[in-house]
Amino acid sequence: MTQPLVELRQVKKTFHHLGRPLEVLKGIDLQLHRGELAAIVGPSGAGKSTLLHCLGTLDLPTSGQIMLEGQDITALPGARLSALRNKTIGFVFQFHHLLPEFTALENVQMPGLIHGQSRSETAPRARQLLKDVGLAERATHRPGELSGGEQQRVALARALFMDPPILLADEPTGNLDSATSDAIHDLFLQVNRERGTTIVVVTHNVGFAERMPRIIRLRDGFVEKDVRRELEKKQAEEALP
Repeated sequence: MTQPLVELRQVKKTFHHLGRPLEVLKGIDLQLHRGELAAIVGPSGAGKSTLLHCLGTLDLPTSGQIMLEGQDITALPGARLSALRNKTIGFVFQFHHLLPEFTALENVQMPGLIHGQSRSETAPRARQLLKDVGLAERATHRPGELSGGEQQRVALARALFMDPPILLADEPTGNLDSATSDAIHDLFLQVNRERGTTIVVVTHNVGFAERMPRIIRLRDGFVEKDVRRELEKKQAEEALP
């Protein structure tokens, strides 16, 4: 198999609460390859969001390594890590995190503006992305004028602006009704199919998780079960003479 796009090696994360250590991730080994679709599931407190934040370098592990195409990104200085994150990783969160004073178009442009591109350079791509997510007619609307599902579509378009190889989503449909959730789920699958983007989603939505080719179940800070890996092992055993 080709080199993994992302690899976690014995990743641990400890927080301190009321003067006591709280070990949330207790040694995660994980590989993600280009084009994979994976859901991270598990009970509350299992470490799902913490794992996603470490994957996205929004937080750094207490120990262990996170490799991106063979490079240890946990060893990068802050400025280089921020620049790499902006170009390489897209994020979609439960609460959108759109900037309320800006239009949908301006929100989608933001990663490019942060990267040093001008408004005139970023506008055509932002408009195309809004069209791709079905919001071409809503470009001049501010977040407060959009429904929850529309805001999440803007957030997805923004996450795709730099054409990142990795898209991370934390409960992206947690606040949406079932019909809108299904539409957003379809959009994630479409992005993976058409762009080849590696997508990792933390979700409590059983139906969405079951549509993913790979389900990674966390419990008590460990990977309890990795369905794709188990299927590969079974297929390998069946291929033996």
